[in-house]
Amino acid sequence: MLDYNQPIDRAGPESPQQRPQAGFNVLELANLLWRRKVAIAAAALLGATLAVTVGKSLTPRYTATAQLYVDPRELQLVDRELTPRAQDVSGMSMVVESQARLITSNSVLLKVIQQAGLDKDAEFGGGSDGQSLTSSLLGLIGLQPRAPSAADNKEVQLAALEALNRHITIRKTEKSFIVDIEVWSTDPAKAAMLANTLTNAYLTESRNSQASAARRATNDLSGRLKELRERLRNAETALATYKAQNNFVGTQDALISDQQLSASNQRLSAARAATMDAQARLDQIEASRRTAADAGAIPEALQSPTIANLRAQYADARKKYAEQAGELGPRHPALRQTEKQVEDLKRTISEEIDRFAQSAKNDLTRARDYEASLNRAMEAQKRQSVQLSQAAVRLRELEREADASRDVYQSFLKRSRETEEQETLNTSAARVIGEATVPQRRSFPPAMSLFAMIGFVFGALAASSWFAAVELLLVGAPAPAPARRERKPAPERTRPPEALPAPEAPQPPQVSRPQEVAQALPELAAPSLQPAMVEKPLIEKPLIARLQEADVIHTLGAILATGGGVDLTRLGWPTLRPGFPLTKLLNAWRDMRAAVARRAGDKTMPVIALVGAGDTTGRSVIALNFALAAARDGARVLMIDADHQAHALSNKVSRPGKSEPSRLGWLSIGSKAAREIKTVNGISVLPAGEGDAGKAADAIRKAIAQARAAGGYDLVILDGPAMPLSAGGRKLLEDTDALVAVLPTSLDINDSLEEILTALGRAERKLVGVVLDELTPAIQTRQRGRQYA
Repeated sequence: MLDYNQPIDRAGPESPQQRPQAGFNVLELANLLWRRKVAIAAAALLGATLAVTVGKSLTPRYTATAQLYVDPRELQLVDRELTPRAQDVSGMSMVVESQARLITSNSVLLKVIQQAGLDKDAEFGGGSDGQSLTSSLLGLIGLQPRAPSAADNKEVQLAALEALNRHITIRKTEKSFIVDIEVWSTDPAKAAMLANTLTNAYLTESRNSQASAARRATNDLSGRLKELRERLRNAETALATYKAQNNFVGTQDALISDQQLSASNQRLSAARAATMDAQARLDQIEASRRTAADAGAIPEALQSPTIANLRAQYADARKKYAEQAGELGPRHPALRQTEKQVEDLKRTISEEIDRFAQSAKNDLTRARDYEASLNRAMEAQKRQSVQLSQAAVRLRELEREADASRDVYQSFLKRSRETEEQETLNTSAARVIGEATVPQRRSFPPAMSLFAMIGFVFGALAASSWFAAVELLLVGAPAPAPARRERKPAPERTRPPEALPAPEAPQPPQVSRPQEVAQALPELAAPSLQPAMVEKPLIEKPLIARLQEADVIHTLGAILATGGGVDLTRLGWPTLRPGFPLTKLLNAWRDMRAAVARRAGDKTMPVIALVGAGDTTGRSVIALNFALAAARDGARVLMIDADHQAHALSNKVSRPGKSEPSRLGWLSIGSKAAREIKTVNGISVLPAGEGDAGKAADAIRKAIAQARAAGGYDLVILDGPAMPLSAGGRKLLEDTDALVAVLPTSLDINDSLEEILTALGRAERKLVGVVLDELTPAIQTRQRGRQYA
């Protein structure tokens, strides 16, 4: 092995002539085999003889093959099949593979066993010669053999099933629907018989399975028909009863009330038109009577024969009056009589016209009365129609329920009849395309010539290897090489004094990669960083632990937070993985706590503080996991947030609401808000106090004294104080029993440790361990979260 710390050997390599020969070359091996040719040939013949003997001793096997065509596209005998057919190529291939697997199913093989009587065949674990011999001996002495029980028969069938399964091989031809069924047996006729029986049993099982599926579907549908029929009857009865109760009577197209309302509306329109016509006729007669025009000019007067006759008489009388007025004097009796006749005729015509006016008035009154009666009937029918419309909402709901029940019942009834007919139909397209024939040649063992060739080759190789190994190990083995003597390092040459360079102080190496951290760890704990440590050595060498990503899990506090109390593993910080108690990190932390216990001496509750450089969140995460590790080992831990500036831990565990007192009472550090918080992890957390650093440090010291007096905790862990140390922080560290430094690997480790040791001053003697924080920095984590948000 190369070692860069060893001195360089400048001696030249040994000459090839001095190196021993390590093996044969091809020529020497050929000469050796030629010298041993007789023995090698004898070994080869012996191997061939043994191989042929073994081949003759093997039981021959005969394989019969039957070809089956399994078409996933079943016959389309009815429009609605019970199961959908495969459409794509992958689906068809899966159907064929499933059918090939069905050939070797237990149901098919059990039928083959029953049909071929394999449970009585010795080749398949059936009745053996021993049992037959036992039966014969018992019969000779007059005893009847015990009849096999059902359990014995079941066991024999299972043995035959297992043996038959080993004798069957199913091969599916690539990119086709053809399946080859191969069955082997010691008897060639039996092999062919089993292959054909297996194909027939598969086809029968396929038909039976389809019929059974159709039968189950028919039974299920028929079982539902009675319930559906009763539901339909109830729905139709409820519909008919509701129609009768609400007077929904009518034809198929419309109700009688709707027809009556339409007829009444038409009659009302006609009555309104008749009323308007009578009113117009009366108005015309009244207007003619009021004017000086001839009253007989109205249409009724012109159409009346009485008026026409009176008007004719009136015209004759006026003519006669005109003639007599020219011949007779105004006082002549005949003229006066004619004048009186004209006046009587005119009065009679006026009276007749008055009768027409009275008739028009009567017609108008009758038309108005008829229209009013139609209006009243129309209003009543409207009210009835509104009531029926409101009742029709429930009617339509009942009709929909009846229609839905009728459709479902008809669908089930039709489908039940279809599946009932499918029980007798065979829609499978699988068929035998090649029956198995009796094999003429055995399938195993192969020909004896092949056995002889294999035995000859193996015998020759075995003999050649043996002779070569013996020659190499016993005759031509090289002697062992002498051990190389250790070289002593050459003494350093004496240099002149004037050539000696001035000594330079060694600079600490810069660690920038995680794989260089392990090489830098001894330098971190070395006391050469502080000159004062050379004069006053540490009591114990600080232990080193590395917190890596593999040791923790990351959680989302806002999502995983529960209402059952504060859970320190659900704060959103990376915490230790559960279920891994034997890791290097936990062992190192156990050693640190043991060192703290040794330093604390007789104190019942040692106090340890975690200080760090860089981001305070990383130090708080380390302190939280340090406390979780101690609680996992059974320690009762009190964790105090001693960082009064950042108080990252307090912000995580503090929640609004009423705090609950611990069994030690109200343990606080000076304020009501900073009281002890019990967690579900067996750790009590005391948040950071308010005020300046001095007051916060005094409050923490009082809280520690109170907890120590109560005696309820085994360990106190301080998260802080923060760097650089204040006067209160230095006082707080003076009361602690041990310190642990947290160094983030994202920064320079040596510079960070030197900064911490410088800030600690005399308290550096309390340093019991260093934790290297190799977790991903929070800034990178947030950037990664924004990338995947």
